[in-house]
Amino acid sequence: MKVLVFHIGKDRYGLPLAALTRVLPAAALKQLPQAPAYVAGVMDLHGMPVPVIDLSTLAGMAPEQIWVDTRIILVDYPLAAGSAPLGLLAEHVAGIETIADASLRDAGIDGAPFLGQVSTGANGMLQLVELAQLIPPAVQELLFRREQAA
Repeated sequence: MKVLVFHIGKDRYGLPLAALTRVLPAAALKQLPQAPAYVAGVMDLHGMPVPVIDLSTLAGMAPEQIWVDTRIILVDYPLAAGSAPLGLLAEHVAGIETIADASLRDAGIDGAPFLGQVSTGANGMLQLVELAQLIPPAVQELLFRREQAA
């Protein structure tokens, strides 16, 4: 499986390439008042507002800094009534890596529901992000009200 590798703090994480639609440079975001701290804001994608989640803050780390290799990973976020575009602000995007499905193991910890299996390889340990578990239902309602009503 091919994954896009990025860092949260010093740890490596990956998103399967099949889940991505685009990888964009960091952009200016409009803040969303009263949204959870991990909602970085909304970006303008060709005239369409797209919510953006700060993966570092979501994982309980310090809010993300904008570095040369910070990217917004655009995904189709799965919803009960289809899907909607979602941006994931990721620090230190390292590139694409291939991991063997046979190398994936249960992480064995219950910390964050969006953290999935781990793989250990030549570049160290990498943990997959479970996209469908990323955002709790109440926050989905806040971010995707228009898509949920359709």
